[in-house]
Amino acid sequence: MAKVKKGKKHVVAPVAPYKFRKRYSTLDIVIRKEKKFLYFIAFALILAGVVYPYASIAMWVGFAFAGYSAIANDSIQTIGTFIVSNEDKKWYWQWLFMGSIFLGTVFYSWYVFDGDVTYQRLSSKGFDQTIDNFVYLQLAAPIILLLLTRLRIPVSTTFMLLSVFTVSSGAIISMVSKSLMGYAAAFVAAFVIYLILSKVIKKMVKGEAHGSWIIAQWVISGFLWHTWLAQDLANVAVYLPRSLGVWEFAAFAGFIFLGLGFLFYNKGDKIQGIINEKSDVRDVRSATIIDLVYAIILYFFKEVNNIPMSTTWVFVGLLAGRELGMRLRAHDSPVKFAKTFNLIGKDIVSVTIGLIISVILAVAINPVIQEELMNFFFN
Repeated sequence: MAKVKKGKKHVVAPVAPYKFRKRYSTLDIVIRKEKKFLYFIAFALILAGVVYPYASIAMWVGFAFAGYSAIANDSIQTIGTFIVSNEDKKWYWQWLFMGSIFLGTVFYSWYVFDGDVTYQRLSSKGFDQTIDNFVYLQLAAPIILLLLTRLRIPVSTTFMLLSVFTVSSGAIISMVSKSLMGYAAAFVAAFVIYLILSKVIKKMVKGEAHGSWIIAQWVISGFLWHTWLAQDLANVAVYLPRSLGVWEFAAFAGFIFLGLGFLFYNKGDKIQGIINEKSDVRDVRSATIIDLVYAIILYFFKEVNNIPMSTTWVFVGLLAGRELGMRLRAHDSPVKFAKTFNLIGKDIVSVTIGLIISVILAVAINPVIQEELMNFFFN
């Protein structure tokens, strides 16, 4: 019997998934990955809705949300370079160092300014009154900030948290004006320094860093952290009485101290990626120079007046000026310039999104601002 030649088996190509199936699959992966965090956000929003009518409870719940969300979001500015350039150090030594500076900073303000832990940043008009009647969105604002932080968006905590408490549009305009000045000053200072001195700085960061650089970085990072606290603690303390008693101060300081430990344990969490993608920030010498320029600019604006400002905008301006100055000095290719402008643009879009969200929240909460806008557009 003749053998029948078997033909090749027909291989059926896999059916390409429909676009909506692919999108659903990607979304499903993201949701599964962040499931615990999303559960926490849902719980926090429900809790805010339950407690906001009770001011004595709401102020501490709002403070707890604001305390961690503000520190977590702003960690990229103050301790981001410190964390990334000290990856070889134990997290708890970093925490104890920065935590001790925090305790010393807030205790000094609390003792000298009669219970005020904000260095009188909340004494300016529009923020000087203790809140005795909360609305839901005031407690929801720091929860929204936590969500944006998880998405690696460097939102201005000053606008996101303080704007929902202001009683007039003038206070917001003052904060925006001072923040824009800070962005411009940081951008120009960093651009000039890295354009003129980038070759010198590049020579300085060659080879292994001398031990004195590590000491210098810890000292300068500590000074930057102190200066930032004097500026931005107002964003957290706005939920609390303007003068804290002994036990209130202990609860305030203890909660943030422990939150810092959690942040260092997680190595800055998701928002740390904003720092990690910038050039040469892992070297302790580069990190020290960045922190020094930033600390000087913050200290200058702290002394100008008591109006709160966005330190996030200052830091984003600093990184943008640094990146552009380094690229121009190195005569880099158009591809690298395009990447630099892409990073700068992405950061600007991020802080602008935060500003828009905070203004929307402020308008939604405050009838006075709503009336001012109506008069401006229709009268």
